[in-house]
Amino acid sequence: MDKALSGIRILDMSHVQAGPTGSQLMAWLGADVIKLEPPTGDITRGQLRDVPNADSLYFTMLNCNKRSITVNMKNSVGKEVFIELLQKCDVVMENFGPGVLDRLGFTWEKVNQINPRIVMASIKGFGSSGPYADFKAYENVTQAMGGGMSTTGSPDGPPFVSGAQIGDSGTGLHLVIGILAALHQRNKTGKGQYLEVAMMDAVMNLCRVKWRDHQRLTRGELSEYSVPTEGLKATPRSGNDSGGGQLGNAIKCKPGGPNDYIYVVVQEAVWDALAKRIGGEALAKDPKFATIGERRKNQDEMWRLLTEFASNYTKRELMAVLNELDVPCGLIMSTEDLFNDEHVKLRQMMVELDHPQRGKWHNVGMPIKLSDSKVDIKRSPLLGEHTDEILKEVLGYDDARIARLKSAGAFSAPPKKSA
Repeated sequence: MDKALSGIRILDMSHVQAGPTGSQLMAWLGADVIKLEPPTGDITRGQLRDVPNADSLYFTMLNCNKRSITVNMKNSVGKEVFIELLQKCDVVMENFGPGVLDRLGFTWEKVNQINPRIVMASIKGFGSSGPYADFKAYENVTQAMGGGMSTTGSPDGPPFVSGAQIGDSGTGLHLVIGILAALHQRNKTGKGQYLEVAMMDAVMNLCRVKWRDHQRLTRGELSEYSVPTEGLKATPRSGNDSGGGQLGNAIKCKPGGPNDYIYVVVQEAVWDALAKRIGGEALAKDPKFATIGERRKNQDEMWRLLTEFASNYTKRELMAVLNELDVPCGLIMSTEDLFNDEHVKLRQMMVELDHPQRGKWHNVGMPIKLSDSKVDIKRSPLLGEHTDEILKEVLGYDDARIARLKSAGAFSAPPKKSA
């Protein structure tokens, strides 16, 4: 069965997380993703290892459904192989530091000359232009620079990074959108193009509602925040406030463990039923909570009453109570909760795979569900596992030519010089 991206071939030079997140999604959608690695491999193969001499989970969880080829880009014969691969691919992806590919002789202009139809998709920390262009970037660095950290955490505490990888994986998602748009345009014009996503830019885009609030501050305080905002010039940290039109917060439940919380959104339409369940008619008629405006003014007391009520229930018991009242709510789900959750299993969002080095392991499943493009998740490739296969199938090389290229060092690191 044809997949959504069947017929698209991607030469994926990206490494670590941002690029591989995007290329893995496209591989799941049916693209032939050729992971081009240096002879030493993607650095994450050896980072945070939990099984000796095996690819780490850091690598395996970001590189499923890909084929791996090793190419020595510092070797003249290796560069020739790279050029031929460019001619056979629709997309080339990279997230090297600024200028790395240029120094190897492959500027966008050169790549475009080799294959005028190719889309070159680049991830940079801060973009290829501007005062920050040469800065090094990591996940948390770009969360800091993009506005995520300044708006996350308790109002009276330090800024926090998000557990969701909005800098790396968030950028990878933006890159996929750009690639698909560029391919669509190429189908009309016949021309490829260069596209770039900066991690800082992606974080800023994911903080869109905080830019909404930043501009609202110029016209007065933000009544939905539980912290004072009058006179502020920047969107503050607001703890677990919903930050939306309806009040929301995390409520502690019994027995009081680190994840024994439920997030509750108090909509206008559900307040009467919720108030009656918590405090009877007296609370439902209390003028301090009669309207959303009054509840915003007195939300600290409202959350205190909800927390007292919640102390009698576990988070799952309270979710059942609140769902009966049609109150929007959600469990604070730990990784253990999610790993064993029936809903997650039903949605195939935790998939068991087998790896020749590390054995059984689990990967997060495909979050995009297409009715006519079934996703079969396959394990990540071993380093260089498909080198010969790709050379024969994609480039049409015979065994003799492959042997000559190997002896010339096209796919391996040069031997270390003895001291």
